[in-house]
Amino acid sequence: MNALMLLLLAVTPAGSATTPSIQDLLSRTAKSVQRFWDQFSSVNCTETVVQEKLGNEGKVQYEHDSTYDYLILMNLQGDDISVEESRLLKKEGGKSGNLPLLLTSGFSTLELIFHPYYQGSFEYERLEDEVVDGHRLMRIRYRHVPGLRSTSVVRLRGQDYPLDLTGTAWIDPDNGAITKITAGLMSPMPDLNLRSLSAEVKYAPQEFPTASAPEWLPSEASVEVETARQHWRNIHKFTNYRRFSVKTETSVSR
Repeated sequence: MNALMLLLLAVTPAGSATTPSIQDLLSRTAKSVQRFWDQFSSVNCTETVVQEKLGNEGKVQYEHDSTYDYLILMNLQGDDISVEESRLLKKEGGKSGNLPLLLTSGFSTLELIFHPYYQGSFEYERLEDEVVDGHRLMRIRYRHVPGLRSTSVVRLRGQDYPLDLTGTAWIDPDNGAITKITAGLMSPMPDLNLRSLSAEVKYAPQEFPTASAPEWLPSEASVEVETARQHWRNIHKFTNYRRFSVKTETSVSR
Protein backbone atom coordinates (compact mmCIF):
# COMPACT_ATOMS: atom_id res chain seq x y z
CA MET A 1 0.00 0.00 0.00
CA ASN A 2 2.83 2.38 0.79
CA ALA A 3 4.36 1.75 -2.63
CA LEU A 4 1.01 2.38 -4.32
CA MET A 5 0.54 5.64 -2.43
CA LEU A 6 4.02 6.82 -3.42
CA LEU A 7 3.27 5.98 -7.06
CA LEU A 8 0.05 7.99 -7.02
CA LEU A 9 1.78 10.93 -5.38
CA ALA A 10 4.53 10.79 -8.00
CA VAL A 11 2.13 10.58 -10.93
CA THR A 12 -0.35 13.28 -9.92
CA PRO A 13 1.96 16.32 -10.18
CA ALA A 14 3.27 15.20 -13.57
CA GLY A 15 -0.27 14.83 -14.88
CA SER A 16 -1.19 18.30 -13.63
CA ALA A 17 1.85 19.86 -15.26
CA THR A 18 0.99 18.47 -18.66
CA THR A 19 -2.71 19.39 -18.45
CA PRO A 20 -3.02 23.09 -17.56
CA SER A 21 -6.44 24.46 -16.67
CA ILE A 22 -8.47 26.44 -19.17
CA GLN A 23 -7.77 29.56 -17.08
CA ASP A 24 -4.01 28.97 -17.35
CA LEU A 25 -4.31 28.48 -21.11
CA LEU A 26 -6.30 31.66 -21.55
CA SER A 27 -3.85 33.64 -19.44
CA ARG A 28 -0.85 32.27 -21.36
CA THR A 29 -2.50 32.93 -24.71
CA ALA A 30 -3.55 36.45 -23.68
CA LYS A 31 0.07 37.34 -22.94
CA SER A 32 1.12 36.01 -26.35
CA VAL A 33 -1.63 38.00 -28.09
CA GLN A 34 -0.53 41.15 -26.25
CA ARG A 35 3.00 40.56 -27.59
CA PHE A 36 1.51 40.03 -31.05
CA TRP A 37 -0.30 43.37 -30.72
CA ASP A 38 2.96 45.18 -29.99
CA GLN A 39 5.01 43.40 -32.66
CA PHE A 40 2.48 43.55 -35.51
CA SER A 41 2.14 47.30 -35.01
CA SER A 42 5.89 47.77 -35.49
CA VAL A 43 6.37 46.03 -38.84
CA ASN A 44 5.25 46.30 -42.44
CA CYS A 45 5.21 43.56 -45.05
CA THR A 46 4.16 42.56 -48.56
CA GLU A 47 0.56 41.40 -48.84
CA THR A 48 -0.75 39.52 -51.86
CA VAL A 49 -4.52 39.19 -52.20
CA VAL A 50 -6.33 36.79 -54.53
CA GLN A 51 -10.04 37.60 -54.87
CA GLU A 52 -12.10 34.83 -56.42
CA LYS A 53 -15.70 34.69 -57.61
CA LEU A 54 -16.84 31.07 -57.39
CA GLY A 55 -19.51 29.28 -59.37
CA ASN A 56 -21.09 25.86 -59.19
CA GLU A 57 -19.12 23.22 -57.29
CA GLY A 58 -16.62 25.86 -56.19
CA LYS A 59 -15.16 26.46 -59.65
CA VAL A 60 -13.41 29.81 -60.10
CA GLN A 61 -15.32 32.08 -62.50
CA TYR A 62 -13.19 35.15 -62.05
CA GLU A 63 -9.95 35.98 -60.27
CA HIS A 64 -8.21 39.24 -59.44
CA ASP A 65 -4.68 39.45 -57.98
CA SER A 66 -3.21 42.41 -56.11
CA THR A 67 0.07 43.07 -54.31
CA TYR A 68 0.40 45.73 -51.62
CA ASP A 69 2.88 47.27 -49.28
CA TYR A 70 0.94 46.56 -46.08
CA LEU A 71 1.02 47.80 -42.51
CA ILE A 72 -1.44 47.82 -39.67
CA LEU A 73 -1.89 50.22 -36.77
CA MET A 74 -3.70 49.05 -33.64
CA ASN A 75 -4.62 51.30 -30.74
CA LEU A 76 -6.42 50.52 -27.50
CA GLN A 77 -7.18 53.21 -24.93
CA GLY A 78 -9.84 52.68 -22.29
CA ASP A 79 -12.93 51.31 -24.01
CA ASP A 80 -11.96 52.49 -27.48
CA ILE A 81 -10.19 50.15 -29.87
CA SER A 82 -9.13 50.79 -33.44
CA VAL A 83 -7.47 48.65 -36.10
CA GLU A 84 -6.40 50.51 -39.20
CA GLU A 85 -4.91 48.86 -42.28
CA SER A 86 -2.82 50.72 -44.84
CA ARG A 87 -2.39 49.24 -48.31
CA LEU A 88 -0.20 50.82 -50.99
CA LEU A 89 -0.88 49.12 -54.32
CA LYS A 90 2.25 47.77 -56.01
CA LYS A 91 0.82 45.47 -58.69
CA GLU A 92 -2.48 44.02 -59.82
CA GLY A 93 -3.70 41.65 -62.47
CA GLY A 94 -6.65 39.57 -63.59
CA LYS A 95 -9.27 39.41 -66.27
CA SER A 96 -11.29 42.53 -66.90
CA GLY A 97 -14.90 42.36 -65.85
CA ASN A 98 -17.62 43.89 -63.70
CA LEU A 99 -18.33 40.93 -61.44
CA PRO A 100 -18.67 41.98 -57.78
CA LEU A 101 -15.79 40.89 -55.56
CA LEU A 102 -15.56 40.40 -51.82
CA LEU A 103 -13.62 42.99 -49.82
CA THR A 104 -12.03 41.59 -46.66
CA SER A 105 -9.85 43.40 -44.15
CA GLY A 106 -8.55 42.88 -40.64
CA PHE A 107 -8.60 39.08 -40.66
CA SER A 108 -4.84 39.04 -40.04
CA THR A 109 -5.70 40.09 -36.46
CA LEU A 110 -8.30 37.37 -35.84
CA GLU A 111 -6.35 36.07 -32.84
CA LEU A 112 -7.36 39.25 -30.96
CA ILE A 113 -10.34 37.12 -29.90
CA PHE A 114 -7.97 35.98 -27.12
CA HIS A 115 -6.85 39.50 -26.13
CA PRO A 116 -7.87 40.46 -22.55
CA TYR A 117 -10.03 43.23 -24.02
CA TYR A 118 -12.27 40.62 -25.73
CA GLN A 119 -12.04 37.54 -23.51
CA GLY A 120 -15.13 38.56 -21.53
CA SER A 121 -17.15 38.46 -24.77
CA PHE A 122 -16.44 34.80 -25.52
CA GLU A 123 -16.95 31.37 -23.99
CA TYR A 124 -13.93 29.04 -24.20
CA GLU A 125 -13.60 25.27 -24.09
CA ARG A 126 -10.48 23.13 -23.92
CA LEU A 127 -10.28 20.44 -26.62
CA GLU A 128 -7.92 17.51 -26.99
CA ASP A 129 -4.36 18.36 -27.98
CA GLU A 130 -3.25 17.72 -31.55
CA VAL A 131 0.17 16.74 -32.86
CA VAL A 132 1.18 18.78 -35.93
CA ASP A 133 4.52 18.10 -37.62
CA GLY A 134 5.67 16.23 -34.54
CA HIS A 135 4.87 19.12 -32.17
CA ARG A 136 2.03 19.02 -29.64
CA LEU A 137 -0.41 21.92 -29.93
CA MET A 138 -3.15 22.84 -27.49
CA ARG A 139 -6.60 23.57 -28.87
CA ILE A 140 -9.27 25.91 -27.53
CA ARG A 141 -12.75 26.27 -28.99
CA TYR A 142 -14.34 29.70 -28.61
CA ARG A 143 -17.89 30.98 -29.02
CA HIS A 144 -19.04 34.59 -29.01
CA VAL A 145 -21.70 35.61 -26.49
CA PRO A 146 -24.41 37.42 -28.51
CA GLY A 147 -24.91 41.03 -27.54
CA LEU A 148 -21.39 41.48 -26.12
CA ARG A 149 -18.42 43.23 -27.73
CA SER A 150 -17.50 41.62 -31.07
CA THR A 151 -14.17 41.56 -32.91
CA SER A 152 -15.70 41.43 -36.40
CA VAL A 153 -18.44 43.07 -38.44
CA VAL A 154 -19.88 42.83 -41.92
CA ARG A 155 -20.36 46.18 -43.65
CA LEU A 156 -23.38 46.55 -45.91
CA ARG A 157 -24.57 49.80 -47.45
CA GLY A 158 -22.40 51.81 -45.06
CA GLN A 159 -23.70 50.13 -41.90
CA ASP A 160 -21.78 47.71 -39.64
CA TYR A 161 -23.38 44.52 -38.31
CA PRO A 162 -21.48 42.65 -35.53
CA LEU A 163 -20.73 38.99 -36.20
CA ASP A 164 -21.25 36.11 -33.76
CA LEU A 165 -18.25 33.88 -34.47
CA THR A 166 -17.21 30.46 -33.26
CA GLY A 167 -14.08 28.48 -34.06
CA THR A 168 -10.90 26.83 -32.81
CA ALA A 169 -7.37 28.04 -32.04
CA TRP A 170 -4.22 25.91 -32.16
CA ILE A 171 -1.72 27.11 -29.53
CA ASP A 172 1.97 26.37 -29.02
CA PRO A 173 2.33 25.31 -25.35
CA ASP A 174 5.96 26.47 -25.24
CA ASN A 175 5.19 30.17 -25.74
CA GLY A 176 1.39 30.52 -25.93
CA ALA A 177 1.57 31.60 -29.58
CA ILE A 178 -1.46 30.91 -31.76
CA THR A 179 -0.30 29.02 -34.84
CA LYS A 180 -3.72 28.75 -36.49
CA ILE A 181 -7.25 29.96 -35.80
CA THR A 182 -10.51 29.25 -37.60
CA ALA A 183 -13.79 31.16 -37.48
CA GLY A 184 -17.31 30.75 -38.75
CA LEU A 185 -20.78 32.15 -38.20
CA MET A 186 -22.68 30.65 -35.29
CA SER A 187 -25.80 30.80 -37.47
CA PRO A 188 -26.80 32.26 -40.86
CA MET A 189 -27.81 35.93 -41.07
CA PRO A 190 -30.88 35.88 -43.37
CA ASP A 191 -31.57 39.60 -42.84
CA LEU A 192 -28.24 40.27 -44.61
CA ASN A 193 -28.66 37.38 -47.05
CA LEU A 194 -25.53 35.84 -45.51
CA ARG A 195 -25.64 32.05 -45.59
CA SER A 196 -22.13 31.30 -44.39
CA LEU A 197 -18.78 32.85 -43.57
CA SER A 198 -15.64 30.90 -42.77
CA ALA A 199 -12.08 32.02 -42.17
CA GLU A 200 -8.73 30.44 -41.40
CA VAL A 201 -5.63 32.38 -40.38
CA LYS A 202 -2.16 30.86 -40.06
CA TYR A 203 0.71 32.41 -38.12
CA ALA A 204 4.40 31.63 -38.52
CA PRO A 205 7.63 32.65 -36.74
CA GLN A 206 9.37 35.65 -38.31
CA GLU A 207 13.06 36.40 -37.67
CA PHE A 208 14.28 39.97 -37.09
CA PRO A 209 17.97 40.94 -36.70
CA THR A 210 17.43 42.84 -33.45
CA ALA A 211 15.05 40.32 -31.84
CA SER A 212 16.24 37.66 -29.42
CA ALA A 213 13.51 35.24 -30.51
CA PRO A 214 11.19 34.85 -33.53
CA GLU A 215 7.88 36.72 -33.51
CA TRP A 216 4.68 34.92 -34.53
CA LEU A 217 2.96 36.98 -37.22
CA PRO A 218 0.32 36.27 -39.91
CA SER A 219 1.45 34.21 -42.90
CA GLU A 220 -1.89 33.48 -44.61
CA ALA A 221 -5.57 34.29 -44.18
CA SER A 222 -8.38 32.79 -46.23
CA VAL A 223 -11.99 33.99 -46.09
CA GLU A 224 -15.00 32.43 -47.82
CA VAL A 225 -18.48 33.96 -47.94
CA GLU A 226 -21.67 32.62 -49.47
CA THR A 227 -25.06 34.27 -50.03
CA ALA A 228 -28.12 32.92 -51.80
CA ARG A 229 -26.69 33.87 -55.21
CA GLN A 230 -23.02 34.68 -54.70
CA HIS A 231 -19.96 32.75 -53.55
CA TRP A 232 -16.55 34.37 -52.97
CA ARG A 233 -13.15 33.41 -51.61
CA ASN A 234 -10.26 35.72 -50.73
CA ILE A 235 -6.74 34.55 -49.91
CA HIS A 236 -4.27 36.93 -48.24
CA LYS A 237 -0.57 36.08 -47.94
CA PHE A 238 1.94 38.06 -45.88
CA THR A 239 5.68 37.95 -46.63
CA ASN A 240 8.88 40.00 -46.45
CA TYR A 241 8.34 41.45 -42.97
CA ARG A 242 10.37 44.57 -42.11
CA ARG A 243 10.53 46.37 -38.80
CA PHE A 244 9.96 50.07 -38.22
CA SER A 245 9.32 52.11 -35.08
CA VAL A 246 5.83 53.07 -33.93
CA LYS A 247 4.31 53.79 -30.50
CA THR A 248 1.04 52.12 -29.50
CA GLU A 249 -1.10 52.00 -26.37
CA THR A 250 -2.41 48.65 -25.12
CA SER A 251 -3.82 49.51 -21.68
CA VAL A 252 -7.14 47.80 -20.93
CA SER A 253 -9.81 49.47 -18.83
CA ARG A 254 -11.50 47.12 -16.42
